Amino acid sequence: MSSCCGPSRALDAVVPPGAAVPASRGGEPEGMIRVPGGRSFVGTDRPEIPQDGEGPERTVVLADFGLEATTITVERFAAFVAATGYVTEAERFGWTAVFFGDEEHLSAATAIGSRLPWWHSIDGANWRQPEGPGSSVDHRLDHPVTQVSWADARAFADWVGGRLPTEAEWEHAARGGAERRRFPWGEAEPDDQTIHANIWQGQFPRQNSLADGYERTAPARSFEPNPLGFYSMAGNVWEWTADPFKVRSLSRQARLRNAQALEHSEKVLKGGSFLCHISYCYRYRIAARMALSPDSAASNTGFRVAYDL
Repeated sequence: MSSCCGPSRALDAVVPPGAAVPASRGGEPEGMIRVPGGRSFVGTDRPEIPQDGEGPERTVVLADFGLEATTITVERFAAFVAATGYVTEAERFGWTAVFFGDEEHLSAATAIGSRLPWWHSIDGANWRQPEGPGSSVDHRLDHPVTQVSWADARAFADWVGGRLPTEAEWEHAARGGAERRRFPWGEAEPDDQTIHANIWQGQFPRQNSLADGYERTAPARSFEPNPLGFYSMAGNVWEWTADPFKVRSLSRQARLRNAQALEHSEKVLKGGSFLCHISYCYRYRIAARMALSPDSAASNTGFRVAYDL
């Protein structure tokens, strides 16, 4: 499966032997915010991309929970790896997906018939070198860690005594509670001049004006936080959730999509990324969502950690 926003691994990819999840907790929550639960909702009755299962709005009842104010940074993930010896799935596969929007990469991919010519399978790309050999995270330790799979995210969450948030928890926190808002900051639509988040400005994928100041990821504490204090719940990196992907519809198309998602154990990601733009991937809205197989990783995929209280 593939999405304009993030590629899944090939369906016939051979999964390498798994790395053990650390058995003991060694990390600590950082910047955790207590989120009051109660009656809330997930989804929207104003879906922009209905085939993604954004609607209809559904009532949920949530317990109080904790959620970290930011996505997990490179620095914190590096501490986890140093303490546990954990090896990510991208490292064990030996390759993963990287975005390149320059003319050389786009033309080469288009020439061989790629449907998504901005995505490239790069040998040696992983969380330490997100764009492949020669790239480095040394200058972005405060940026979100990327190139992490669902299992990698869960392993870190286990280490700090947490878990991945559910889709409903993620939306509740992003909206600042049981409020109906399209974006974490409200209803105002971002554009190439009005900057609320790290999304694409310009003509995707060939021209990025960098109006927000970032070509790829931004530091995890960038832009104004939402009313509860959460940073970058729109744009920057897609965030893994605990939930399996499902489209709630009676249509034949939805039934087929759900069967496909179940077959490949696809999970829900939320929030969009630095590659999102209204012209092609309007998924930085709170109700928007994406599905990926859990072994997938890319240069725009990260996570944050939730906690039971």
